[in-house]
Amino acid sequence: MDIHLKNLMMTFDGKSVIDDLNVTVDDGELVTLLGPSGCGKSTTLMLIAGLYEPTSGKILFDDQDMTDIPAEDRGIGMVFQNYALYPHLTVLKNIMFPLKMQKVPAKEAKERAIEMAKLVEIEHLLNRKPHQLSGGQQQRVAIARALVKKPRVLLLDEPLSNLDARLRLEMREEIRRIQSEINITTIFVTHDQEEAMSISDKIIIMNDGVIQQVDEPQTLYKKPVNEFVATFIGSPPINTFMRDGYKIGIRPEHLFLTTPEVGMNSGEVIRLETTGRDTLIKVSVEGNIIRALIDVNSEVKLGDIVYFGVEKGNLHFFDLETGMRLDREEVQYECETNFKVIR
Repeated sequence: MDIHLKNLMMTFDGKSVIDDLNVTVDDGELVTLLGPSGCGKSTTLMLIAGLYEPTSGKILFDDQDMTDIPAEDRGIGMVFQNYALYPHLTVLKNIMFPLKMQKVPAKEAKERAIEMAKLVEIEHLLNRKPHQLSGGQQQRVAIARALVKKPRVLLLDEPLSNLDARLRLEMREEIRRIQSEINITTIFVTHDQEEAMSISDKIIIMNDGVIQQVDEPQTLYKKPVNEFVATFIGSPPINTFMRDGYKIGIRPEHLFLTTPEVGMNSGEVIRLETTGRDTLIKVSVEGNIIRALIDVNSEVKLGDIVYFGVEKGNLHFFDLETGMRLDREEVQYECETNFKVIR
């Protein structure tokens, strides 16, 4: 099922939270709403779910206008941040609960609940209560409960935020597996770019209630449409600094250490951070702090003077006033010449 948001507007107390939002989520896609806190991503999800009523605009499921349809009639499965499991019910009865509300016969409800438990790999936990489960297991119960109704769309609102780092990694892989198996149109809300980049077919980047870019993860990374997207996507963050009339962006992984003869401006190493396979160095260059990822076995020390080269084709340029991406050949040529881009 496709989801179409057309000219969607939402205001709270006279303040615009969603501003003329237009986007389509295609059938069977897993699409992530990504952006900083307060950007409007959760509000957008609540509008799709029917939990908020838009100030103006339309919400279509395929060609059906759902804008004024009550939440319970939209065919939505939703998983919240806190899972909202019933503590006095077993896992099986938690999963069955939506079907009980729909007055599905008990035998059929139990069969469907067991089927969903198998899908999310918790069939061995059916007789336990929520307090006997780990955070990851509770999340699987919440997903099974959302899917047991056979919804048209699955909505996930920051579902991994309460898990530790290892479980977050495990569960985002599980969400992708489950979504792919049943091929359900899914919208996932997070502020964590790594989560979004790892599981999404497409990412919708939002800021201040406005869509900045809608693209596949690697396109967002390699060709951000503006400075906001460039600085929001990527860890460590992209380096940006001023030139006449524009800004230059260089990602830390696209810089490399070289010799004075071929390197760009030199600088002093003022910080070293080991991140595992790489070392992040921060270098003071002409009043700018430049981040670069170098090999963990490098012998660079604090206080060293280092020289950088830049990988060809990995410079980004942004208009100084608008922040929009510049692709002018003369800017590219000037910068590549100035920075002695090699490799």
